This record gives sequence, structure tokens and C-alpha cells, in this order.
Amino acid sequence: MAIRSRLVLLSLLGVLVLPSRGVLAQEAATDLPAGVPDLDAWVERTLETFEVPGVAITIVKDGEVVLARGFGVRRIGESTPVDSRTRFGIASNTKAFTATALGLLVEDGLLEWDASVIDYLPWFQMWDPWVTREITVRDLLVHRSGLGLGQGDLLYWPESDFTRREIVEAVRYLKPVTSFRSAYAYDNILYHVAALVIEEVSGLTWEDFVQARIIEPLGMEDTRVTRASTLEEGNVATPHARIEGTVRPVVPLAATATNAAGGINSTAADMAKWLIVQLDSGRVSDSERIFSRRTTTQLWKPVTPLPIGRVPEGMEPMQAQFAGYALGFGIRDHRGQKMITHTGGLPGYVSRVTMIPGLKLGIAVLTNQEMGVAFESITNRILDHYLEAEPRDWITLFRDLQARRDSTVAARDQSAAAERDSTSRPSLPLEGYAGTYRDAWYGDIEIMEEEDGLAIQFSRTESLLGDLEHWQFDTFYVRWRDRELRADAFITFELATDGTVAGARMKAASPSVDFSYDFHDLDLRRVP
Repeated sequence: MAIRSRLVLLSLLGVLVLPSRGVLAQEAATDLPAGVPDLDAWVERTLETFEVPGVAITIVKDGEVVLARGFGVRRIGESTPVDSRTRFGIASNTKAFTATALGLLVEDGLLEWDASVIDYLPWFQMWDPWVTREITVRDLLVHRSGLGLGQGDLLYWPESDFTRREIVEAVRYLKPVTSFRSAYAYDNILYHVAALVIEEVSGLTWEDFVQARIIEPLGMEDTRVTRASTLEEGNVATPHARIEGTVRPVVPLAATATNAAGGINSTAADMAKWLIVQLDSGRVSDSERIFSRRTTTQLWKPVTPLPIGRVPEGMEPMQAQFAGYALGFGIRDHRGQKMITHTGGLPGYVSRVTMIPGLKLGIAVLTNQEMGVAFESITNRILDHYLEAEPRDWITLFRDLQARRDSTVAARDQSAAAERDSTSRPSLPLEGYAGTYRDAWYGDIEIMEEEDGLAIQFSRTESLLGDLEHWQFDTFYVRWRDRELRADAFITFELATDGTVAGARMKAASPSVDFSYDFHDLDLRRVP
């Protein structure tokens, strides 16, 4: 799924003193082929430049593991190193596992890619009855349903008490942004529908099916299929993020109802096994496959065209000529080669998986800090080597790009503050805004009058508790008490003709807020 505006959707997308990492490579591993100069020094510079405590890197080539190693530390301020078996949240790189699981069921004869979802889940509904009839299993995976970016994510981001079934049942209330199959908009919620399809036709939960049919046959012994495993003790990388100017550990997202979109935790060593099998069309050994070449063809065939923008100056080798979304993977070109790739983002974790089928090359970079520019810098350095390209100083290029993005966000925040009419006053006394407000797909929120002013509480999401500070007119600034959310918002109250409050709309207060906080999709109506 999603981070600080995710920095991770098939991306280009205070002073911190890190512990000493004198020797970054924490365990023996096969050396990189001659010609990749000073990879250890490159990784160390990347971690220091972007304030990332630790990273796990996997490289496979021609069916062999070239590198599966940890660099840096699992937790800032401590010396415990990342190694090849340290678990990281791989976030939306989980989507390829969900797509592969569906492919296995197609091979079993229990499912068809282009059959209607209601053939398997008769109770499932979209907003439009025609779309309900027409949406297929394939459509669940390719981000062309008509839903908006991250629409519905607020049901479980941050963690809520909604069940997987409740999340899927709420889809019927999500009003589409575009017509069906007409545009690309990344979503997570339809992958939860896919999880229920898997459960219906296999008799196993998504977690049990993926464990039994993918994780165990591949020997991915350290991989876990649930976000909650991030809370386990042991060889787990602690997630980190910049909170009000300082990089520090954060609480991981443990919303297990949504594992199918981003719940897997894995390691450098285990990701090597996954990449080798993907690059060899499901082959586990000379005599065993977990899926056939037909499934690889389906997984890697672009379905939804992706918009292609111009890359920043200096990054011309990253300029794509074509790009599309397939089944759990993004497809594009890179320096004349077909590239299969995806990124992932959760609170405190971002990652990138990259495959160049023509070279039988696979790369995975897992990090425990929300800086997509770090995994981009490392991935591009490795790609330059294997594609025999003139190396570029990707660290500096991405550092400067990040600085420009940060400057743009700051300018927009300052502009919003400058346009505020601080002399205005609310139309009503504070008690006039208090009450229960209901949205069709989320449910209830409460606006409460407390001793120090108004507060807001989302009924199904404990951490969405905040204080309302008057901004201007009938708009208030929502400051969440949990500062790790980094998702402050505006709430604007709508008055009825009799002067009472009829409803309210919300939106993120800054472009830095992760897109999964889709406050703007709420239509809050006051409950009499």
C-alpha cells in the first residue's frame, strides 16, 4: 500500500547521527561480479544521505543468488545488524503473491481470470449495478475499476476494527471517480475482494492458501504472511519515519484484515527464492513447478496503460517509452529492456522489486525508513552495472529530487496558511457542531465538545482521535493526538437552511499526507 504520499507507486517517485556501520556487510555472501565498484560504500552513502537505518538487498542472476545481504542496523540507536534473514514489511509487493495465488487457482480449474466476481461472490456489489455484473477477477488486480486513488483505504488505514468481509461489503458505497475501465487509479481495496475470492473457491483463507501453495513450496522459511508478524520479537527490522523533523521508530501497521494488499513480511534470502521462481516461470526445481508458463504470461501482460511523464533532468535513463499495470506487477521499459517492477510502502517500510526478464536478473531492496529515493538509488546503481551502462550519481540525483519535492510541499503548506482568514469566526457556538456524523461506507464519527474545545473520534479507528482548532469560517483544523499519523486534516461544516449543521466534508491538510488517508471521499451527514 501507501507512503507519505507513498513515494512508491511504481516510482520515481533535525540532524540524525546513525550508529557506526564500519563493516556494512553483516554476513558472508557471494561477491558481486567484478565491475560493480564499491557497492558497500555506495549503500553506506545511501543510508547516510537519506537517514535510513537498515536495508536488505537481493540480487539473483541466471537462476543463482548473487547477493542476499543486510546492511546497517535493525533499529536506530542500537547495534543489532540487518542480515539476510531480517524481516521487513514488503507492503504492496505482496500484491504479486495475491495475483500468483489466483493464477494457481486458475490452473487448478477452480477459477477463470475473466469470469465475473459475482460468479464466486454472489453478494458482492459495486456502486453501479452494471459494473457489479461486469467486473471480473482480472479487474480486481489492475486498478481500472473507476475508484479513485486509494479510495476506501480509510477503512483500515490506520488500523481499525473492520473485518475483511466488512471492508469488502463497504465497496458498494464507494462512488466511482471515473467510468469503468477508462482510467488508471491505484487502489488497495479490490485486492481484499480478491482475498475473499481465494477463500471462497479454495476453502482456505488468503493467509493459509499463500502459505501452503507459495511460501512453503519455495522454502521461504522466514517469511510471514500477516502484518501482525511485524510485532513479533526476533529478527525483525523496526520501522522508522521522520516525525516532526526527527527520524525515529514508529508503530507498524498491523491491520491483518488487509494482508492480501500488503501484509507479507520477508527477507533478503527469501526474496531471492521468490525472484528466481518468478523469473523461471514457476520452476522450483528440475522436476517441480508451482505454476506454469501460462501463468507467467498472464501475470506479466499489461492490462491498464499507465501515464508516462517526463523524468527530471539527469535521470533520462529512467525515461519510459511504455508503461502498464499487469497482475500485481508494473511493466515498463528501462534502457531498452522490459522491466517488471513494483514498489511498496507502509508506515516505516518502503521497498522495490525489479526484474529484467531478458537478463534473468532480479533485484529486491527492502528498507526500514520511508525514503523511496533510497531504494531507487540502490536499484539504479545495480541496473547500471548489469546493463553495462555508464554509472550515474543516483544518490545525488535523488537527493536533489527529494529536496525539490520537500520544497514544493512546504511552499503549498505556507500558501494555505497565508490564504487563511484568521479574523473570521465560526457561524455557531462550538456546541452547535457537536454530534454524530455518518458516512455510508465508513460509518460514524463523533464531534465532541470538551473542556478545551471540540474533538473528533472515528468510531472504528481508535487512533483517529484529534482536536479541532478553528481555521476560518466553518472550517476547523484537525490535529490528531497520535503524531505518528502525519495526517492532519481540514473539516468543513455545512449549514442547513435553518442554521444548524447538516453535514461535513474533510480533506488532508497537506500534500505530504499519505493518499490512504482518503478523508476527501467521506460524505458526513449529521445524524438527527
